[in-house]
Amino acid sequence: MDETDTSSGWLGIALVWAIALIGAVVVVTMAYAGNGSWFGDTSPGGVYGALGVVLAASVVGALIVQLATRRPEGFVGRVSWSITGAIVIALIAALSVAPLAVAGAG
Repeated sequence: MDETDTSSGWLGIALVWAIALIGAVVVVTMAYAGNGSWFGDTSPGGVYGALGVVLAASVVGALIVQLATRRPEGFVGRVSWSITGAIVIALIAALSVAPLAVAGAG
């Protein structure tokens, strides 16, 4: 089996992307609802700390999910795809809350 084969790992990859998406939606929704405190940080950029927590949870989730498959073949590829998707989701969420962070800083 090719080491970059992810054909049977897409379910785990999609699960990690779903974790990232749900977390990002929660953070963005709370940001636009007016939540001004993120883990004790009341600065306008505090929302990015919350998105960092979502990304960290996604990375840990990727490792757990892929280790749970008990398949060493393609592990690095599956984890890479999982984390790359989570980063893209977190980046989109960060861009969507940028107007709030800029407006709050001004």
